Order: sequence, then structure tokens, then C-alpha cells
Amino acid sequence: MADFSLMWPSDCTREFKELSDDCCNDLSLEQLCARLSKKEYDRNVIFHMLRQMPASSRVVKYRVEVFDDILRHPELRRNVAELLDELEFLKSLHKHARDSEAASIWQIINRLNELDSYIDCVTGIKNTLEHGEIHSEGLKELLKLVQHIHSDSGFPALKEDIKRVVTDTGNIKSITLGVNLNRSLSPVEVGVVSVNNKPYTRAGVLKNFYEFTALKDGLHEGTENTSMKFHAPKTGTGVLAISKQSASKSAGVLTGLAKVYVAGDAETNPLMNNLNAVITDMLKPVVKKLNDVLAKYVDVSGYSLISLIPELTFYLKWAELTEQMTSAGIKLCKPEIIAEGRREFYAEGLYNFKLGLKKNDGEDINIVANSVDFRSERRIYIMTGPNRGGKTTFTQAIGLIFLMAQHGLYVPANRCILSPADCIYTHFPADENRTVDLGRLGEESKRLSEIFAEATDRSLLLLNESLATTNFEEGLYIAKDVVKAMHYLGARAIFNTHMHELAMNLDELNSAEPTDSNVASLITGIDHGERSYKVSLAPPCGQSYARDIAKKYGVTYAQLKERMKKNK
Repeated sequence: MADFSLMWPSDCTREFKELSDDCCNDLSLEQLCARLSKKEYDRNVIFHMLRQMPASSRVVKYRVEVFDDILRHPELRRNVAELLDELEFLKSLHKHARDSEAASIWQIINRLNELDSYIDCVTGIKNTLEHGEIHSEGLKELLKLVQHIHSDSGFPALKEDIKRVVTDTGNIKSITLGVNLNRSLSPVEVGVVSVNNKPYTRAGVLKNFYEFTALKDGLHEGTENTSMKFHAPKTGTGVLAISKQSASKSAGVLTGLAKVYVAGDAETNPLMNNLNAVITDMLKPVVKKLNDVLAKYVDVSGYSLISLIPELTFYLKWAELTEQMTSAGIKLCKPEIIAEGRREFYAEGLYNFKLGLKKNDGEDINIVANSVDFRSERRIYIMTGPNRGGKTTFTQAIGLIFLMAQHGLYVPANRCILSPADCIYTHFPADENRTVDLGRLGEESKRLSEIFAEATDRSLLLLNESLATTNFEEGLYIAKDVVKAMHYLGARAIFNTHMHELAMNLDELNSAEPTDSNVASLITGIDHGERSYKVSLAPPCGQSYARDIAKKYGVTYAQLKERMKKNK
């Protein structure tokens, strides 16, 4: 059970390829993580997990089913959210158990209260899984784990022990201290005068002090109570002060009690050191009882759940966002995963997930959905269309749908059938700062060479306006060789470009090498001069786009000639 994971089946090796920094940037991973959580820890966890691409269809199916179960059980998500808040304390509890000097009563009581909450969370998850309709292998294994934790750790007995201990100490609401001063009014000894079942109020303390010192005979003769035990300071002296810290929120002995301390370093503070020792000595039987409880249960097998914190965080945040988007009418679907060796991908009604996020956040946008099909007849697409016609948005959408599906998430489409890719490689325009040494063409060529050195026939290649920074003839020459290389490799790929000529001689490209992966042409559409953002399988339109745009704005020769006639 120690190696249990909600991401990796127990019978699979944990193999993955890590997305490059360029790919993470091109797919906007940091923006996605920022949208999922405001907590830096959550964002870092999700980003780290997203960039690790599993290639096995067995692993991806395992994740898809786990996420589907979590998404369908909101009560489970609530219990998991509470559990995540409690699991972190186990780390400090484990450290606390190794530190015999950290046995002050309020620390132990706080730990017991936290442990009590942890038991409730684990019990809640167990009950939800036992009574819920779960189908995934992962959550069935999680149920076995929490059942083992619940029974093997003696939770019922621990629950009773905690209840009894906290009830015993819960009656302590305040402590009255006696402080002896030297001639310069510095504290030299401190002792407990009484232990009380009612808390002091700040106003009452100040009022009593004022009224007491205002009396002419206010200085008390002797003491009314004898200290149980006085402790002389070990080192140094300081000025007695009232702490401005707020009262502890936890239900322990310090609830509602203003802290009193000597100014200076807390580690060498004589008053606080002595106060801690006084209380521990005075309540030694109670402290021993608490320590015995902790020693008995400190190694509960619940520690094994700590390793699941990142995975639970990942699934929980994505499930919350998915539910929010689907509730707003934004379509997301469960992907159908097929064998990785088939190198296929089919989606209908797909769109860029980032557009869905914008719509979910209230932007008034019309999302144009498209369909695409990768199989042997057309695994490589050369995509052409007008400037700002949606080519980059569509190219990025393909990368995001692979990324999300292979992590088990619902994807932005009406239907999706996918063979996992072993990695995603992107080639988008680079920052100018990176092209200083090699120049734009040199930098682009270097990155392309690096991609083909790593990619396999199971990879996904996304090229966005590659080689557009050089002159047309040079760019077209290199682009043809790049497409021939993709054809030879057999990977699924999209090469979106303004070079319409690249897609005009597909027979030449497809006959270059005998492979099972052909090149096809995709175009983004123009409807009556307006960009439709619809993608279709068709030859490049070439100059027809320019004619449509020219006609729309009245700059065809016939239109211009007609205008000039009016000026004569």
C-alpha cells in the first residue's frame, strides 16, 4: 500500500516524458494553473504534474476513470478537501513525536484536536466510497487503503481516548500567576497561584489592575495563596509586557488567555521558560497521559496518505473547474482512450480550452467548434488560411486536448477518441531575445532539429508559422523538407502556415517515402469576406482569400475604377 497512487496503476512502471519549457509556454500551462488555484503550492503541484506526459493507454485509462469517479461524487470531493487541510499536520505531528522537549500541554492538545479532525475526514472518505457508486480501479484501491487505515490504526479507540483527554483538560480556562520582582521591578520568579475553570477577560484584568493600584493601600500585604512551585530565572531579565497576539483559535487550555512574556528572545526568555516549566510540572500527570496517547498512535498508517496530497490536489482542482464550466453550459466530455500504437485521434465539436475559460469567466464570445480526424490517410496536416483566422488557436487546441486527456481530465469537445502521444513538441515563434546569436532562421532551424532528434512516430508535433521569418523562397524550401521528415516519421502533426504553396503539391510530398502516414490540407474558412473560424479538409485557397478581403473593403480593380469614375 505504501506505493499506492491515483495516477499510476500498481502493475505499470512510472514512465513519462517531460514537456519542454517551450511547449509549456506555447500551451499556456502557467495560465491554466493560475486559473485552477490561487495557492502557490497548488499551482506548482499542478504545473509539475501536467508537464509529465504518460504514454501508456493503460495509465491514461486508469486516470480517466479515477477523474470520472471524483467528478461524479461531490460529497467525496468535500471530504477530500477537508482531508487535504488536515494531512499536512501529520508531518509536524511526526516531528513533534520525535522531540521529547516539545511536550507542553497546549501543543499536545492542539495535536490531538487536529488528529481528531483527521480521523473524521478519513472516516468520511471511507463512508462515501463504501456507499457511493465507484467504478475506477484507483478509487477502489483507495477504499481498501482507508479501510485498512481505519481498522488497523484503532480509530474508534483513539477517538474515545481523545474525547476523554480533551474533556479532562477542557475545563482549564485560565491560570493565575504570581510573579516576584527585584528592587528594579524585574521579574525573578514566577509561580502558578491557581488554575481556574473560567477565563479572564482582558477588560476585567485591566479594570481590576487599575482599581487595585488606585487605592492608597493598594499594595497588598503578603500573599493570599501560596505558589505550588516557584522557579528562579535561568538567564537574564527583561521587562514584563502584555502580548498583542490574538488568543489561540484552537480549543486548548490557552483559549481566551492573554499571553504574558518578558521582552527579548523567546528561546532565552526566563519568564516564559519558567512559566512553561511550571505548567508542565504542575500538570505532569495530564501531560504524561497525553504523551502516552500520542506515543500509542503517532505511527498510524494514515501517514501513507501524505504521499497522495499532490494527486488529490490535482484531481480536486480540475474537478471543481470542470463542474463549474459544465454547469455554465460549456461542453466538456470524457475522452475515449484507445491503444497508443494506433496513432489515431478523432474529435468532434472541439475548441480551444482557453476560450472556454474566457466564456466561463463572463466574456461574451462565440466559440466556434470544429472536428478533426488523424489516421493513416491523413496524420499530417498543413493548415492554411487568412491572418487572424484561427490557425494558432486551433493548433494550440489540439495540444491542450491531448494534454488534458492523457492526464485523465474531461476535454473540450463533444466527443474525443485518442491514442496517447508519447510527448508533445511545439514550434511556435520565439522571443526575439533568443534569436540574437543565431538569428531567427538559425534559431528556428536549431529548435526543429532538436525536435526531430527526440520525436517518435507516437509523438504529436505542432508547428505554428514556422520558418515565416525568412524570405518566402528560403522558408518554402526548408518547410518542404520538414514536412517530408514528418511524413517519414509518421507522427501526428499540424503545420500551420501562410505558405499556401506548401500544401498545393501533396502528391509530391506523399510519394517522397513509402509510409503509412499521409499529408493532407486543412483550411480555416472565409464566409463572405468574414473569418468563420471553421476548419475543413480542402486544398489551400491561395489568392481567393485576398480576393474576398479586397471585395469586402472595396479595393478590387473594378470597385476602385468605379469610385474613380465618380471623381471625374
